[in-house]
Amino acid sequence: TKQTNSKFNTSTMPTQSPFFRRLLVVIKQTAYEEYTQLKLRGQAPKALRWARLESRYQSHKECVESLLSVLRSNNVAFSCVNRVELDRQHLADVDLMIAVGGDGTVLSAAHFLDHGTIPLLGINSDPISEEDKLVKKKAGDERRSHGALCAVTALDMKEKIPQVLFGGGKLTSRTRIQCIVKSTFSETRLVPALNDLLIANPSPAAVSRFRMGFLNAIELDHRSPHLNNPTSGQILSSLSEPQPLPRSQYGTITRFGGHAYDITNSLNVWSSGMWISTATGSSAAMRAAGGKPMDEYSSDLQYLIREHMIENSPNKDEVKDLNNGMLMQGQHLHLRWNSQKGRIFIDGSHLMHNLELGDEIFIDSEAPPLALYSRWD
Repeated sequence: TKQTNSKFNTSTMPTQSPFFRRLLVVIKQTAYEEYTQLKLRGQAPKALRWARLESRYQSHKECVESLLSVLRSNNVAFSCVNRVELDRQHLADVDLMIAVGGDGTVLSAAHFLDHGTIPLLGINSDPISEEDKLVKKKAGDERRSHGALCAVTALDMKEKIPQVLFGGGKLTSRTRIQCIVKSTFSETRLVPALNDLLIANPSPAAVSRFRMGFLNAIELDHRSPHLNNPTSGQILSSLSEPQPLPRSQYGTITRFGGHAYDITNSLNVWSSGMWISTATGSSAAMRAAGGKPMDEYSSDLQYLIREHMIENSPNKDEVKDLNNGMLMQGQHLHLRWNSQKGRIFIDGSHLMHNLELGDEIFIDSEAPPLALYSRWD
């Protein structure tokens, strides 16, 4: 069922105007809806438990209907769009985005808020019960989104949504990952990642080869006295004498966005890939992979090399110390991709960018932060 309106729902405005005037409601497409489409084409798996899928769909649908009722009763203008149909054109004149579903819906919605000027509120439409969290001695797995990025659930929505509409709630600033990929003829700035990046070979069974290092910004005149503002004597001299190549303190120079950098502490890696997470994402895949939980409002990033094949390196212990570490605010991580194929997964599997041999990757925490509502009492 598509939840899409092209026009704003405009009701008579109250005497006391809400803090937000125009809302965009982004609605998750449930598994039941997706599998129903596959069933119509004869492609749905035979083992599906339709009754359970439909039950979750009904819970989600009731949450959406309840939300729209709350918005109408508070006389705010809003528009609805299905998560899979969300486009930047839907953001015109919007001053609050509400994502209804789970953490995946919040992450998808956040990718369109790359400037960080529109706040985002997540609603967990089908919160998990304590019983469903159990994973042992159960025939079925009833786990669903934990709603870690959702400030509101279907259970407390009627109380908390009006608080947000009139300027309440807990609005926080969340650090996001800036990632730039430089290929032979182009530079591509990826959408900011709220949770994490996974950089790996497209095949989980293949080795991911890359060189990892850290970037120090340098001025051109620090590398060679002949690069900036040459005198006429230097110009004449250069016609007859070979000039030295630009040198860096560490021997390797690269450029991103017109800026020059030295690459320091390089490490050649054979592994299953690499995680980079924000503080927000440190309790998700990063923690499951062996990383460290971080304060959720930290501006630092964390990186972790997956299944690093160090073998019999004479400096094995020194290399191990680089497997998992922090990228402090103001630091820049650099990767040079050395496998034939690679892929960057941004906040999960839905959004990705392909890599080729020789591509360079620039990573730091300088993306515009996201204004995200967090849980409050």
